[in-house]
Amino acid sequence: MQMIELVTRCRSYRRFRQEEPVDHETLLELVELARRSPSSANQQALKFMLSSDPRQNALIFPYLAWAGYLKDWPGPAEGERPAAYILILGDLLIRESFSCDHGIAAQSILLGAAERGLGGCIIGAIQRDALRDTLKIPERFQILLVLALGRPGETVMLEAIGEEGDHRYWRDGDGRHHVPKRSLDELVYSPVN
Repeated sequence: MQMIELVTRCRSYRRFRQEEPVDHETLLELVELARRSPSSANQQALKFMLSSDPRQNALIFPYLAWAGYLKDWPGPAEGERPAAYILILGDLLIRESFSCDHGIAAQSILLGAAERGLGGCIIGAIQRDALRDTLKIPERFQILLVLALGRPGETVMLEAIGEEGDHRYWRDGDGRHHVPKRSLDELVYSPVN
């Protein structure tokens, strides 16, 4: 698969085929991609908590916010929820700040997921204290991100931002998720001489 195709398939999926499991071995393979990714000062201060057990997944789900622009949608319904999660944690005994390491790791994991026909969503809107208490995560670990993973249960379509300039994603009447993207010309800055 060409890199452009892989990146294009690597969307934020928020609805999954919950009944199709993602096994622990697959989660380990995805974390291996993060392990091989760059790390600030090569300190490798990230840790990864894996969940593919439906009971543990049910403990994680209530502490996540799913789609800020979809105000009337509370998140995936039972049957549409992720089959697995990877929590990205920062080990405060190694380092006090984590720069962009967790973003790099998350993208490596999601590209690997896309290559395997899986989809995912990087979630930063987390009720961290409640999730920490529920999962008994020690204070030495800062909860940085939660990655929701599973077989995609929705269609995500990229499209050009319209003339009005609205960048907010939305769903149509058939449940397709539309993601407006700025043009390449709009992204590339060229100084005026």
